[in-house]
Amino acid sequence: MELQASEIPVQPSKSATAKSVFANLQKVFYNLLSVAIFLLLWKIILSLFLVQATYFPTPEGTIKAAINLIVKGDLEGYSVITHFWASFTKVLFGYGVALLTGITLGMIMGLYPMIYEASKIIIEPLRFIPPVGWVPMAIVLLSGFSRFAFIIWLGAFFPVFISVLTSIPKVDPVAKDVVKVYGAKRRQIIQKIIIPSVMPEILAGARISIGASWMCIVAAEMIAGESTGLGRLILKYADLMMTNEVVAGMLFIGIIGLGCNEVILRIEKHLFKWRTRITL
Repeated sequence: MELQASEIPVQPSKSATAKSVFANLQKVFYNLLSVAIFLLLWKIILSLFLVQATYFPTPEGTIKAAINLIVKGDLEGYSVITHFWASFTKVLFGYGVALLTGITLGMIMGLYPMIYEASKIIIEPLRFIPPVGWVPMAIVLLSGFSRFAFIIWLGAFFPVFISVLTSIPKVDPVAKDVVKVYGAKRRQIIQKIIIPSVMPEILAGARISIGASWMCIVAAEMIAGESTGLGRLILKYADLMMTNEVVAGMLFIGIIGLGCNEVILRIEKHLFKWRTRITL
């Protein structure tokens, strides 16, 4: 049996592989350079303006604090992994529910705009209430895990919902008309045209939502009074004015957020290889 030209697997050339390796090394170099410049500016600011600022964090102090937290744990003996896992499970659950509800409601209201117009008077005011503003209500009405999941859901829901809602009207009408000519029904148009067209916007909203989720969980943990969680870790040391440890906790959150963002980016690149390069 003969293979068609389009079926023959194409192996990347050695030159293409070498270029890819060089490009990756170049990215690593520039990122390390950025870190070095940031640390240098930090030291310059300290030496020029804040020599007498006893509580101002230093690069050396922050690195030492981060190592101590990783090796020894916090003041109460909780490890960084314990704090991370306490926050991560809450974020994962609330974020997952936000994706499910945001995509579903965004699709329904995008496909049937009258539903959105009829409920706009409720949705839009709620969208502008900060999730942290709901924390006192969550503390009073909910308990334990559910209160954190609720706050995270509030923060992560609207970016996904709005992304889906606003992207559906932008779907190319020519593409929809073409499949209609061939007898496609509404369900088939939704499956074959609309959903693939809005997927990039869904993932863009998902990236925004994951950042909002981490911001919400840290704020909620600072207020809700549990012993574990990255927000609680920061607050413990803030109360003692141990700013190096506070910045180390912030650094942990930033690294985790970077990892979450990269996971979504990898999914996006894998699903949409036909698009131009995603570099953000």
